[in-house]
Amino acid sequence: MGKELKLVEDFDFDMIVDFFGRLNRQGPGSEQTTCQALNLVGKLPQDAKVADLGCGSGGQTLTLATHTDGTIRGMDISPKLIDLFNARMKRHGYDDRVTGIVGSMAELPFEGEELDLIWAEGSIYNIGFRRGLNEWRKFLKTGGAIAVSEVSWLTPTRPEEINHFWHFHYAEIDTIPNKVKQMEDAGYTPQAHFIVPEDCWLDHFYKPMQACVTSFLEQYDYSETARQFAQNQLEEQNYYRKYKKYYGYVFYIGIKNE
Repeated sequence: MGKELKLVEDFDFDMIVDFFGRLNRQGPGSEQTTCQALNLVGKLPQDAKVADLGCGSGGQTLTLATHTDGTIRGMDISPKLIDLFNARMKRHGYDDRVTGIVGSMAELPFEGEELDLIWAEGSIYNIGFRRGLNEWRKFLKTGGAIAVSEVSWLTPTRPEEINHFWHFHYAEIDTIPNKVKQMEDAGYTPQAHFIVPEDCWLDHFYKPMQACVTSFLEQYDYSETARQFAQNQLEEQNYYRKYKKYYGYVFYIGIKNE
């Protein structure tokens, strides 16, 4: 298989946060893609309550705030990212109705059937697709929506190298039909799904990531650990460029059943 694979979680958490906190978005996405998914959710109440789980520094949350009228609570496990989130919302004038809180996806601080929309853009993998859909459902109102983007196979078969890479990093990766079935089994009516475009990876995520590598390494005095971490991220980009026809992020939108 060539070089030994290494999980991002194997590195120091503060280093991970410092690296990804330099980016506008902590995963593949774009304003256009967030808007597309939000449009597929349908019209929300004017006083809608929205939770953005694994919000990071709030790149996608800013788009949600621009195109909705209700309150949004972003949640992330990293205090540093939440500080960046709240500063960003204040800078754009949304801090009166958009608030970031530190917390775990496994212990949501919401009341039963409190939310009109749960959003998890590129983040549900932290708890697992099936677990997230099942455990979060109770916080949604009946008829409320969930919108998540999840890495998925785009073809029924693929080369062993990329198959091994993704099963090592995220064992729950699966095909789109199987993901849709998992959403149904969790008690949702699948509303829509679409493949996140390549530019969300190459232009909106990987390109900014490459631009910040030098400053990141300088901050850590080019330590061996920092070099390994940066190389780990660059190697992931190489896998995507080589195998992008076989996998990608897919947005899944579902409506909670009675």
